[in-house]
Amino acid sequence: MQTFIHLDFIKMQGFKKYSLLFLMILIQGVVFAQAPNIGSNRELFVDEYLIGDLDGAMLKMHEPVDEGAVIKFEKPWEGAFSAYFTVIKDGDTYRAYYRGVPEAGSDGNDGEVTCYAESNDGINWTKPDLNQYTVKGSKKNNVILANAAPVTHNFSPFLDRNPEAKNRERYKALGGTKDSGLVAYVSSDGKVWQKLQEQAVFTKGVFDSQNVVFWSKSEEKYVCYFRTWTGDGYSGFRSVGRTTSKDFVNWSEPVQMSFGNKPYEHLYTQQTSPYYRAPQIYLAIGARFMPNRKVVNDEEAKKLGVNPKYYNDCSDAVLMSSRGGGAYQRQFMESFIKPGIGLQNWVSRSNYPALNIVQTGDTEMSIYVNQDYAQPTAHLRRYSMRLDGFASLNAGYDGGEMTTKPFVFEGAVLELNYSTSAAGEILVELLDEDGNKLPGYSLEECQPIIGNEISRTVYWNKSNDLSKLAGKAVKMRIYLKDADVFSYKFNHNSNN
Repeated sequence: MQTFIHLDFIKMQGFKKYSLLFLMILIQGVVFAQAPNIGSNRELFVDEYLIGDLDGAMLKMHEPVDEGAVIKFEKPWEGAFSAYFTVIKDGDTYRAYYRGVPEAGSDGNDGEVTCYAESNDGINWTKPDLNQYTVKGSKKNNVILANAAPVTHNFSPFLDRNPEAKNRERYKALGGTKDSGLVAYVSSDGKVWQKLQEQAVFTKGVFDSQNVVFWSKSEEKYVCYFRTWTGDGYSGFRSVGRTTSKDFVNWSEPVQMSFGNKPYEHLYTQQTSPYYRAPQIYLAIGARFMPNRKVVNDEEAKKLGVNPKYYNDCSDAVLMSSRGGGAYQRQFMESFIKPGIGLQNWVSRSNYPALNIVQTGDTEMSIYVNQDYAQPTAHLRRYSMRLDGFASLNAGYDGGEMTTKPFVFEGAVLELNYSTSAAGEILVELLDEDGNKLPGYSLEECQPIIGNEISRTVYWNKSNDLSKLAGKAVKMRIYLKDADVFSYKFNHNSNN
C-alpha cells in the first residue's frame, strides 16, 4: 500500500511559498510508502515481497519427490490423450477431474468426456460407476459430463470458498473453446453438474488450454486465468490472461499477465490457485512447452507407441507466483519438476501438472503430473513435498542472513517451518523500521533453533511473547547456518 501527499492538502495547511516549492520538488521524486500489514498470514519464500537484503543467504527452490503412478487411463473412454487434471480436497474426500479421449482429434470434438476419480487419502484412487451418461454403450462408467462438446475439452472445476455461495453451487466450473466461450457449470456435490446458464459467461480469450478459476479470499472476488497468445490469433508465445468477477457471471475487461523482466516462454498451462496454507499467495505450477525441441527420434517413438504427431516437442513444470493483479513473479526460471528418466517422459504435452496442491499427510502435501502423453502407458503421477516446501531461505555451512523490509504483523508469537543440519542453526532478530535492534529480541538473546520441524515457536530469553510489537512497523533478520526456513507466520497464540 502507498500513501500520497496531495498538494491541495499542503496548501490548505498554510505553508509558506518557499516551503511549498521545496515539498513539490521533494514529492516529485519520492513516494512515501506504508509498511505492508501481513496480519497473521503465512509467508513463503517463493518471491521477494518482504525481502530487503540477502547476505550469504539465498532463495532456493526445492524439487518434489516422485511417488509413482496413481491413476492409469485404461478405460475405453479415457486413453492416451486424457489431460487437464484438477484435484480438489473437500473435507476427507479427494476428487480428481480430467478429460477422457482415446483418440487424437480437434479441440472440443464429440469424443471428449469429463471423467472423475476419488480417494480417501490422495494416494489410492478409485473410479466409481456413476451411471449418469451412456458412453461406449454403457452407463457403467466414471463420466460426469458427456455430449457437452466443447466444454468437455477442458472442463475445470473448483470448490467455491465464497462465504455467500449457495449450497447447490458449492462446486463451479468453466469449460469451452474460442468458438463457444467459457461456459459455466455448477454442482452441489462435485458429481452431478448442470449449466448455470445457456450463454457463455466470458468470451474474450482463445481458451485453447485449461482455464482456471477460484474465489479469492484476499481480493474478495472470483479470479479466472485463461489462455492467451502474445501475438494476434495463435501467434507469438502461449501466455496467460486474467479477468475477475463478483458474481461468476459478469467478468471484467481482461488483462495480459506480465512476468517482470523475465523472458517469455510458452506456458501451455498455468494452474494458478491460492496456496491453501497461505491463500494471499497464488501459486502457479504450470507446463512449460518447448515447441520443436525434439528429443525422441522416429524409431524410438515407434517402440514407445507414441502417436506420430506428439513427439516433436518436450515439456516440464515451472513454478510461478502472484499476489493478485496482472503480474506473475518468476523467482525461479529453472525447472520445478524435470522430465524423468526414460524417453517416454520426453514427448509432446507430457509432464503437465494438475491444478491444485493438496495435503496428503501430517507433514506432506502432493501435486500431480500428467505423464506419458499420447502413449499406451499414459497416467497421472503423484509428487510429494513437505508442507510449504516449494522454496526456502537457505544458507550453507559458512552462514548467511536475510533482513526483511519493514512490515506490520498481528499476533503474539512467531512460528517457523525450518530444517537444519546437526551442525546448523537459525537465529531470529527483530528490529525497528530504521534497522535498530529492539531490546529483548536481538540475535544474542534468541534461543538457537536446531532441528527439522513444520512448526517451531521462536524464543528470546525464555519468552516468545511479541504482543507489544504487534501493529508496529518492524524488520526481521534471520541468521542461518546450514539451514532452510520454508515459511514463517505470526500467530495469536502458540497453538495456531
